Amino acid sequence: MIAPTTFSVALHNETATAQLMADLALLVGPGDVITLTGDLGAGKTAAARSLIRYLAGDDELEVPSPTFTLVQGYELPPFPVMHADLYRVEDESELEEIGLSPLPDATLVLIEWPERAPSAMPEDRIDIALTHRPALGPNARAADITGYGKAAATVARLQTLREFLDASGYIDAGRKRMAGDASTRSYARLLRDDEIVILMNSPQRPDGAALYNGKSYSAAVHLAENVRPFVAIDEALRAQGISAPAIHHADLDHGFLITEDFGSEGVIEGDPPRPIAERYEAATDALAMLHGKTLPETLPLADQTYAIPVFDAEALLIEIGLMPEWYLPDRNAPLSAETRDEFFAMWRELLKKPMAAPRTWIIRDYHSPNLIWLADRAGIARVGVIDFQDTVLGPQSYDVVSLLQDARIDVPENIELTLLSRYIKARRAEDAGFDAAGFAELYAIMSAQRNTRLLGTFARLNRRDGKPHYLRHQPRIWTYLQRSLAHPALSSLRDWYLANVPPPVAQTGT
Repeated sequence: MIAPTTFSVALHNETATAQLMADLALLVGPGDVITLTGDLGAGKTAAARSLIRYLAGDDELEVPSPTFTLVQGYELPPFPVMHADLYRVEDESELEEIGLSPLPDATLVLIEWPERAPSAMPEDRIDIALTHRPALGPNARAADITGYGKAAATVARLQTLREFLDASGYIDAGRKRMAGDASTRSYARLLRDDEIVILMNSPQRPDGAALYNGKSYSAAVHLAENVRPFVAIDEALRAQGISAPAIHHADLDHGFLITEDFGSEGVIEGDPPRPIAERYEAATDALAMLHGKTLPETLPLADQTYAIPVFDAEALLIEIGLMPEWYLPDRNAPLSAETRDEFFAMWRELLKKPMAAPRTWIIRDYHSPNLIWLADRAGIARVGVIDFQDTVLGPQSYDVVSLLQDARIDVPENIELTLLSRYIKARRAEDAGFDAAGFAELYAIMSAQRNTRLLGTFARLNRRDGKPHYLRHQPRIWTYLQRSLAHPALSSLRDWYLANVPPPVAQTGT
């Protein structure tokens, strides 16, 4: 039995209520239940409205009280939200009629007047009890926030977050939701006077159960499970002349950061989006510069050190294994044990060359969603890099593939080849012995590895994590995969894929 966790907040006005609910919104998600208790006029609907508007990214969104409709649904950018008011409910059997029994899956549920149906409330929930506090001001409230069951940890984290914001001087800042990524991290912009910074919430969390030699997937393939790698790599990139955001405040133990805001000017344009030549050239030049250096493999981190993990063959094979594990079943093409063994044996042999090649920092997701254009800077410093916590040590070709075979947008083959030539030319200018043909082969191998993994990753994000929009990228990944399999060094692998891996289904309406 998990003991409930409670803390209290004085809310002097509606702005303070909105700030509290924005902080809570950073920590909750689909499947969570928040109950709101208090007398008539205590501010329950105002609190729910603040949270819904924050998630919608729209301060003017119409959010009526559901007193008469009983339930109001919202399809918001991060996930669906259901807002219910049980004041007029006389019997718990009515909850089934209004869609609250059972509670909906994959939806954040806000419930006012939960005491009207107490036995229907889940064991795991957050309760916000609001009371008038006229001594603090005419519109002042007090909020007692209690986490029951598994939600006790969320409430404890909310209290820690509020203490971090207070200690950093941002407790009274405005909050604006930022779109998240495929991870468990979440972000908000903090607005204080003329200053804008970014709040990162990076909870300690493995990605999945211990299914890979006793390790979670994230541990097995060296994905960051807390915020410490982000801080270490951030400072290391900045030391090498790469634009990573300055970190203003950090709570390494709990995973909260306040960082510089690079803005939102990207490296792509148009509809459908395409690369902006000058910006992709600068991003290519940044990699060539970095890869021409001898880089440290152990980095300082507060009063400790951080050893960058090696992207070993086992990690690469586990990544590749996502394709037969998740993608092939979706395409109704599961492998026999013999064919599966053949697949991994071929890959084990292919990976010997990249494993023997010179290694560097692999930023890993070095592509358009994570690159911000900083027009007021010069040279490669114009490329702001914001996602690098999963950096590992491995073959130099990996990040070049990430950039030039962008998983999120189409990079035409002629642009890919032009930029690949630019990278090779820059490397040869610094090192006359740079092996261009050998690099091209490593580029093809790591392209095949990365795109094989992405087919499986996007299938898993859909089926396991309820994120179907990633499926629309699979046909693009397939196109890149075909390009890499055309390299002579991959002819046997190409034949195997031709016999065993069906192409993805084109997605419509996503």
